[in-house]
Amino acid sequence: MKILVLAGGLSPERNVSLSSGALVCQALRERGHQVALMDLFFGLDGAASGENLYAAPIPDTYKRVARQAPDLEEVRSRRGNDDPSAIGDGVLETCRRADVVFLALHGTCGEDGRIQAALDLIGVPYTGSGYLGSAIAMDKDLTKRMVAGKVKTPQWETVTITEENIDELMARIKPPVVVKPIASGSSIGVYIAKNKDTLRDALEASAKLGGRTVIEEYVKGREIQVAVLDNKALPSIEIIPKEGFYNYANKYQPGAANEVCPARIPPAWEKAIGEAALTVFQILGLSVYARADFIVTSDGIPYFLEINTLPGLTPTSLVPQEAAAVGISYASLCETIIQKSMEARKEGL
Repeated sequence: MKILVLAGGLSPERNVSLSSGALVCQALRERGHQVALMDLFFGLDGAASGENLYAAPIPDTYKRVARQAPDLEEVRSRRGNDDPSAIGDGVLETCRRADVVFLALHGTCGEDGRIQAALDLIGVPYTGSGYLGSAIAMDKDLTKRMVAGKVKTPQWETVTITEENIDELMARIKPPVVVKPIASGSSIGVYIAKNKDTLRDALEASAKLGGRTVIEEYVKGREIQVAVLDNKALPSIEIIPKEGFYNYANKYQPGAANEVCPARIPPAWEKAIGEAALTVFQILGLSVYARADFIVTSDGIPYFLEINTLPGLTPTSLVPQEAAAVGISYASLCETIIQKSMEARKEGL
């Protein structure tokens, strides 16, 4: 099969995406597929073209995720022109020539439904959920509105933070709360504000990130995540950071967190979390695979936080670990995602 892996792009999760894409490309090549890896933002700029693209070496630097999120202005400057397009030269044309596009994109400009819609319009099959479910799941406020009442989720409000209204927000918001961008992943821009000082810091940082922010009730408990693959919940995985919370650095630096899969929880908890993940998956109209994040309280109640429609496939990512717990290898996981995605596209999902 001729597979184009799209990664990179202009998301703050760009480096994570490149790592996912590199490993997917490597695994599928080892299975005998023709596979090319392309940066959504740079396209054919400085890359091999034609059939040479499918034999191009995978940069070793892509396989590791730096501790810091990328400087997107620096990334833009490297393209060397003023083209406002988020899609690089030759990307869509290369997509047309592939049998399927494996979306190893994360965050905005990849996980939010826009590239899915573009590929739908040119008739190219791709992996993961369709454009509408992707767009809804990317918006934390809209997702919570749709699932509230069906699954437990922390109380929240969504506000536009500006320098002018920070004092007003400070006066009425009572810590502890979680402050996070409405549409972002990898815990970029997420703050746990346990007192007024850290709350002000979080609000000021959020204003610089664009303002649209979810302020969520802080729920104390264990961080447990569950992947859904082909409408079935995989074994849960518990995240135990060695320091702080499960932020960007702790997610992608080997050894920064203990990850226990299956999570050491009672069967009743496992069942409840899996059912909640499937409920969210189905309400949002998702397909193929996703990963839902929960906080589980000491009495076993799962509080749904968010769902990721293109979860990471890096060396430290959680979905491959959950798949391995039921005997699915990394390469088999990638092939299953492709197979189920092509079936979903034929069914219009």
